[in-house]
Amino acid sequence: MSSELIFGTVGAPSSTPKKPGGSPGAIARIKELKLGALELAWVQSVSATDATCAAIKAAAEEYGVALSVHAPYFINLNADNKLWPAGRERLMKAARAGFKAGATDIIFHPGTYFQQPPEKVYEIARERLADVMKELRAEGNTVTLRPETMGKSAMFGTLEETIQLSRDVDGVLPCIDFAHLHARRGDGSLNSYAEFLDALKLVAAGLGERGIRHVHIHMSGIEYGPKGERNHLMLKEADIKYRELLRALVDIGAAGRVVCESPDQEVDALVMQKTYLKISNLKSRHSPRVREMPKGQVTSGKKQKTRSK
Repeated sequence: MSSELIFGTVGAPSSTPKKPGGSPGAIARIKELKLGALELAWVQSVSATDATCAAIKAAAEEYGVALSVHAPYFINLNADNKLWPAGRERLMKAARAGFKAGATDIIFHPGTYFQQPPEKVYEIARERLADVMKELRAEGNTVTLRPETMGKSAMFGTLEETIQLSRDVDGVLPCIDFAHLHARRGDGSLNSYAEFLDALKLVAAGLGERGIRHVHIHMSGIEYGPKGERNHLMLKEADIKYRELLRALVDIGAAGRVVCESPDQEVDALVMQKTYLKISNLKSRHSPRVREMPKGQVTSGKKQKTRSK
């Protein structure tokens, strides 16, 4: 893990040449763009062979690109008992193939409430996620599973829920999609420096150093309505104040990855990287970094007996 933030794309950069193409070509293009991370977008299915995974891993090691995997969309920790085994197998396949390909983190959409009480859904999700992680660790698989914060209020995946899952299940950390969090309530909230910093302090309070120094963030512009997200936008077309988010990340001393989901991912990834470096350089020249943490912070990130929200 880099000591600070590195930037990249979800899926191959749009300018990736057709030859050699594929994930190795996307990794090479990430390096040419002077970015540092690629999230393999295995969002429909996982079909990579062992040979393909080996080629992806070799390319990532050659070019020094950090890899993660976005698992198929069709995973729901709250699915009924008939549907859950298929979703579980999709998550397992993504984790197994991702591990072989050199990915360290597996991102997935955690599910839907189905109009059930959030507390009940949380208990089901925690039990199922713990079972998946137990099997992966028994296989010697060391990936981190990252439930993503979701952009609609009907979806399981608030920031608080992903933090609590990370406290309750070893090997789990959040994937924080700040565009989703901005859209989730449908009112344009979570779009200021103070709100971004408060969200990051919540991560620090719940997960300590491992939460703040190993962040995995999705970022893009976003269109939203009363029920939440509609679709991703370019940053220049959206109202999200990404500069304020980057300033909050610098001020709290975050490290890890920021990967872009805008329609033209590489353009906005480079915009964010340039902005981040400017903010970071100004901060280092003019004042020492002050990592403000809330009172009662759990610096070790160890689990406590607390109820999920």
